[in-house]
Amino acid sequence: MDNGIAARKASQPSVDIVSRDETQAKLDRRAQSSALIKPRDLYTIADRIEAQARAQGARHFLVYGDERYSYAEVDARANQFAHAMRARGLGPGEVCAMALENRPEFFFAWFGLAKLGAVAAFINTQVSGRPLAHAIEATGAKAVILGEECLPNFAATEGLPAIMQWLLPDAEKPAPAELRRPGDTAFAEAIASASRDAFPREPRAALTAETPALLIFTSGTTGLPKAARYSHMRWMSSGDVMVDTIDATADDVFYCFLPLYHGAAATSVTSTALKAGATIVVRRKFSTREFWNDVRRYGITVCQYIGEICRYLLNQPATARDREHALRCMMGAGLTPESWLRWVERFGPVQIFEGWGSTEANANLINVDNRIGSCGRVPYWEKTNFRLVRYDLESGEHVRDARGFYLLCEPGEVGEGIGYIVDHPDIGGGRFEGYTSADATERKILRNVFVEGDAYWSSGDLLRYDEDGYFYFVDRIGDTFRWKSENVSTMEVADALSDYPGAELINIYGVQVPGHEGRAGMAAVVMQDGHRFDPASFYGLTEARLPRYAAPLFVRVSQAAELTTTFKLRKVDLQRQGYDPMAFDDPLYVRSETDCTYLPYSAEALAKAGLPAFSASTEGATI
Repeated sequence: MDNGIAARKASQPSVDIVSRDETQAKLDRRAQSSALIKPRDLYTIADRIEAQARAQGARHFLVYGDERYSYAEVDARANQFAHAMRARGLGPGEVCAMALENRPEFFFAWFGLAKLGAVAAFINTQVSGRPLAHAIEATGAKAVILGEECLPNFAATEGLPAIMQWLLPDAEKPAPAELRRPGDTAFAEAIASASRDAFPREPRAALTAETPALLIFTSGTTGLPKAARYSHMRWMSSGDVMVDTIDATADDVFYCFLPLYHGAAATSVTSTALKAGATIVVRRKFSTREFWNDVRRYGITVCQYIGEICRYLLNQPATARDREHALRCMMGAGLTPESWLRWVERFGPVQIFEGWGSTEANANLINVDNRIGSCGRVPYWEKTNFRLVRYDLESGEHVRDARGFYLLCEPGEVGEGIGYIVDHPDIGGGRFEGYTSADATERKILRNVFVEGDAYWSSGDLLRYDEDGYFYFVDRIGDTFRWKSENVSTMEVADALSDYPGAELINIYGVQVPGHEGRAGMAAVVMQDGHRFDPASFYGLTEARLPRYAAPLFVRVSQAAELTTTFKLRKVDLQRQGYDPMAFDDPLYVRSETDCTYLPYSAEALAKAGLPAFSASTEGATI
């Protein structure tokens, strides 16, 4: 850590002095809010939308560029979608996929599905090929609402399930004319002519709050991503909780620039703003250049963040207007202590609500005390279902006592975060709603953890905590790494590249890059005898098979594979060596999107890719 930053942190002890009882009082309020909706209540997302349309009808709900939509208008547009979809045969309980970028139609379609009692499955707008086909298959979707901006991905994908495709035009990103088919405008025309009147409640009248409302894909740690179930209750409760956490009101303006197919934007932002009766400013995608312009132009007060985005903004040149904004709080994850300190020093005392959890999590943490670097606190263990258990990184197994039960971590020890699974018909908190795949659901459950018969959700995340009960995220168990705001599965990348001509083995892992949060992908490729590594053809394969954020930035052509004694791929030493050319003799290449190939390692190749030289001190900080 930079000595100046360390000194500033040491000089600010006042932010850390919060009593356990004070923290627990805030957490108790969150717990009370999370229990407002009961599993068997006949109450859905659509009911909340309609109630807010009646109460907040004239207030702005969505802002997109110069377009503004009131609560009443959003409700009316959702009615049109519901009427049009029902006329095409979609009914309660059926799944409809959605492949749309951030724009108002995403909300109209989503809320229309809620009114119909159908399940909305959010599809990553960046995927095509096998990952896209898998996403449609995993959801069991009967239809897909397909934004024109995503039409090329679908057109390029072979083996898609035969489902109805309902195209929504996109004036900003029209698809090539040759991809359009006769009748593609029929759905949009049907919506435009559909009734704006209230959609009848009867189709969803029997749905309870515990009924699935959404399918949101996780970034799979093994194989392809999994579709996590999200009930009406859990989605609305997330908003109930966050409204109390950040003291949100109808006067707040939320900034939504993270993709809506991810859980953060679709839940933390949307559910919280809807509950508060606040406004959501929607941007198609994050822009470093426009961030503060948007904050000032629209009067943004609340922002969802990820650490990498904060780093991008901090790397911009300072200006005299850095503190001219109304942003009062931010909620998210991945903000390092150094970036946190730099943020508040430069942009003012914005309250940071750093948290820990995941789309499918049945337990979570949140820092309600502004403790720099912490993702949350457990003042009293008896008041949470969260536990931290010891985990042996070398063996890849949990540490157990003589009876075979798991051991709790002590302060300072690194362990896996897990959540006790509550199974009670009248309690929603602590439930693990799982995935569309029963096998995937079972693989995330730890059984007989502390006593015979208990069950805990396994997060796959490593954390540690201090003597005051504050927690700090450490790393993911296994092979997943995060780069450019996306989780990347090494197994999925390796599988996608496994048939590279002449390759004996491809080992994918993440390496740290100085000045960048997360890890960049690196491939250790072992070629068969008589075959040579072809950088251009390897680049071509990554372009054809992977999203760019998942493509390896570095390739190391190894003479032999790093294997354990049980013949499992070993990544620890490879990660430690990173892309340091002094650590090994293997040929090393750097990805160049400009040249559409991988260039031999050099200072020029790194500069062209916008990457710094390797720093051993960075990797030395890993566990």
